[in-house]
Amino acid sequence: MNPNIKPHIKRNIYIDRASPFLGKNLIKIFTGQRRTGKSYMLFQIMDLVEKSHPSANIIYIDKDVHDFDFIRTDKDLTGYVEKNLEPGKGNFLFIDEVQEIERFEKALRSLLVKGKVDIWCTGSNSSMLSGDLSTVLSGRYIEIRIHGLSYTEFLLFHKLADSGDNLGKYLKYGGLPNLMVFPLSDQVVFDYLKTINATVLLKDVVARYNIRNVNFLENLIRFLADSTGSLISTKRISDYLKSQKVVISPVIISNYLSYLASAYYITRVPRSDLQGKKIFETGEKYYFEDLGLRNAIIGYNPQDINKLIENTVFLQMIRMGFNVCVGKSGDKEIDFVCERQGEKIYIQCAYLLADEQTIQREFGNLLLIKDNYPKFVVTLDDFRGNTYQGIIHSSLRDFLQKTF
Repeated sequence: MNPNIKPHIKRNIYIDRASPFLGKNLIKIFTGQRRTGKSYMLFQIMDLVEKSHPSANIIYIDKDVHDFDFIRTDKDLTGYVEKNLEPGKGNFLFIDEVQEIERFEKALRSLLVKGKVDIWCTGSNSSMLSGDLSTVLSGRYIEIRIHGLSYTEFLLFHKLADSGDNLGKYLKYGGLPNLMVFPLSDQVVFDYLKTINATVLLKDVVARYNIRNVNFLENLIRFLADSTGSLISTKRISDYLKSQKVVISPVIISNYLSYLASAYYITRVPRSDLQGKKIFETGEKYYFEDLGLRNAIIGYNPQDINKLIENTVFLQMIRMGFNVCVGKSGDKEIDFVCERQGEKIYIQCAYLLADEQTIQREFGNLLLIKDNYPKFVVTLDDFRGNTYQGIIHSSLRDFLQKTF
């Protein structure tokens, strides 16, 4: 076995998406927030290579390791790869955190055109696949987004049974894969998550965008954590700050939000008019890539359970490849309208259906939608198989184990 390959647990959802591109003349890029397991996806692809091409030559570059500090630019990268190619063999190039190499896209394009090496990379900043880069690599790359552990993966990694208590641990601690090496206790987990927060924000936001007002960035993240699942506009944030005697323009707030999204730390979810399918320019929701990191920022509060449920359902749907927006029909709101390959799923989230008013609100909004696509109300109630006029009432535990 290649000495670079570390022991790992297979994540089949991503292997199934990536393996069809093995040996294809495209640059394959695993993207996502740091510590969501992108490096281990490279190891899993290396495993596939060793099984399907036993004599393959694997070139591995890890830009988080000091040994590769000498690879700083596209010329350094091209030179290193050319030096390590083995003629007559299948050559495979794996680069971890490729965005740390200046003008890496030029080197990758050149290597791709020469056709001497199958290229796989990871990256922790979405801006690397926009602007000039998308022009240079247009039509030459495939992006595979990696997320933190799903609930079923969380149970597998931590060797836990499906139960209400363990769902609670998932909502509290989140899905960063490396948590599996720690005992699941508040002090240990949150101490670790605070260091990850600092690393992600420092490397992929503060340093990359030369941010000077770090205090404002931290306050903005706290505001987003407290407002998870609420409609937000830059003007609303600006007005809130003014009430706190802090003056920050909506333009700067918008920039900071885009920086956090570029680091895959948060995801912006727009609103869409269900009738006209118009995307509203103002008022969107923001969800965290990892609930543990969110809870490490403002603390875990059981009173936030509605926010945690909604964020978890959102992550589950994008993990399964859906495009997600917030639905609006008149003055009614649908938490999530999920679309994938022409199919739709509508979802409402709530803590418990404790009274008739809650039932009418959650089911009533969905009953207004006059199509036949599946509709769900997802709550923390622990039950199985209930429906209401064709709308499926699903417990969160069951919903997180469905495959669509």
